[in-house]
Amino acid sequence: MSNVRINNGRRRFLTATTSVVGGIGAVAIAIPFIKSWNPSEKAKAAGAPVKVNISKLVDGQMIRVEWRGKPVWIVRRSKAVLQQLTTHDNQLRDPDSDEPQQPNYAQNAYRSLKPEIFLAVGICTHLGCSPTYLPNSFSDQVSGIAAGFFCPCHGSTFDMAGRVFAGVPAPLNLVVPPHQFLNDDTILIGLDKETA
Repeated sequence: MSNVRINNGRRRFLTATTSVVGGIGAVAIAIPFIKSWNPSEKAKAAGAPVKVNISKLVDGQMIRVEWRGKPVWIVRRSKAVLQQLTTHDNQLRDPDSDEPQQPNYAQNAYRSLKPEIFLAVGICTHLGCSPTYLPNSFSDQVSGIAAGFFCPCHGSTFDMAGRVFAGVPAPLNLVVPPHQFLNDDTILIGLDKETA
């Protein structure tokens, strides 16, 4: 009878030991597997905010930067362009920017924090092409409008606030990325001014 108790004790000991070693092994395998789900350093850097110096940006000029693998346009709009933004609302699909294509602080007539500076992700909302900036010849596309963005792939047109004209394939206005002004000459793209 005592031999049976010794064997039962050994079984319990072996079962417990095997369970503990198996659990340790499972944790040792699971930790690297779960860590592999985290974004790489390269991916983290790709999503990081981007600082842009706009001190040399003149009226009508556009610079392009990359944020999260997408082109972002920064344009300095002249007073004449700003005045013209209010003259063609009846030609636009979403003149008041009711669709959420911009942060709340950019849901205004200029779709920007500062009227003279416009930022947009340079990707057409139709099929992802990159429209062309036409600072002086946009009236060839939309009569009476001097400057804007034209997507030659399928003919979509956007005004200087990135608002899409009616009757073109693009369904939405251009996306305005989250951004803030660190000072008069520096923009931080990728971080909302509301969360800074």
